Amino acid sequence: MRDLRVVGLEPDGQYVICTDPKTGDKFRLPADDKLRAASRGDIARLGQIEIEMDSLLRPKEIQARIRGGATVEQVASESGMALSRVEIFAHPVLLERSQAASMAQAGHPLRHDGPAVQTLCEVVTLAFRARGHSFDDAAWDAWRDEDNKWVAQLKWQAGRTTNKAHWQFLPDGHGGTIVPLDDAASELIDPDFGRQLRGLAPVRALESAPDTEDESQQSFDEYYGTTADSEVEEADPTPVAPPTAEKEPKYDAPSPKKDKKGKPAMPSWEDVLLGVRSSGHS
Repeated sequence: MRDLRVVGLEPDGQYVICTDPKTGDKFRLPADDKLRAASRGDIARLGQIEIEMDSLLRPKEIQARIRGGATVEQVASESGMALSRVEIFAHPVLLERSQAASMAQAGHPLRHDGPAVQTLCEVVTLAFRARGHSFDDAAWDAWRDEDNKWVAQLKWQAGRTTNKAHWQFLPDGHGGTIVPLDDAASELIDPDFGRQLRGLAPVRALESAPDTEDESQQSFDEYYGTTADSEVEEADPTPVAPPTAEKEPKYDAPSPKKDKKGKPAMPSWEDVLLGVRSSGHS
């Protein structure tokens, strides 16, 4: 074991510079808590630092968790590591996930008759338009599952509800294929989803009733196929003998009411229900 001699600090104070007295080779040590505890002879603190170091995740473990869909905040919280330290190792994996999400959007949904001509992004855009959602507010993501296959996720907000759809993305030389993993994903790539439903035939508006004073308006009796008593008397050719003095005088029924133009007035609904004709006879 060679002995080293401390010769100073780097300008930023992050490292201690040491040199080999025999060869003149220079070395540097991180000026961290472990070095400070060792310089003070604090054995208890050194042991605590060793335990904390063992609990920290290695860079490959951090990247494996990020690649599996975990966020930087989740890894930092679960491991007790500083957020900035996790971000250093997570950054290249996050770029990998972003690229996989873009490739998945360019993939072709797999249907019973083969891959669709349109891409996943084009199909989903049409489905969003049919639902009235804003595709610009949706967010894409991707990660690898337990079988090391890519899973693409689309997340969007509809009112107060957060919706998610997941597909399995299988890259190939033709853009890759997309297979739905849940009901939301299946609905979005359904070829009949955006098709409009058959509408009912338009109903024509009823014509407004003509003016009641119009001479062409049907009378109540004409509408129901009945004839007023006055019209029957005019049409009957049989003469009617005048009453003799020996008979009791017959009570004359009041003449039917007429409108301004002399036509029989239309009876009320009460008269119709009681069976009274326009002449006043039941």
